[in-house]
Amino acid sequence: MEIVTPTDAAKHAGTKYRSILVAARFARMVNELPKEKQVQLEQSHQYKKLTTLALRKLASGELAFKELRRRRTEV
Repeated sequence: MEIVTPTDAAKHAGTKYRSILVAARFARMVNELPKEKQVQLEQSHQYKKLTTLALRKLASGELAFKELRRRRTEV
C-alpha cells in the first residue's frame, strides 16, 4: 500500500490545504469521466482509488493546476 502524505503533495502545490483541494478536484473530474476511461487510468497507473491517483500525480509533479481568484460580489 502506497502512502502519500499532504506534505509530499504540498511540495508542488505550495500548502497542504491547497494540495488537498487540487487533488480532490482532480479526483472529481476523473470520476465524471465515462467508466471505460476511469478503468484505463486505474490500470495504467495501477491505483484502485481515484484520490490516491490524484495525490500521487500531484506529489510527482505530473498534475499542473492554475489557481483562479474568485470575484467578490458586493452586497
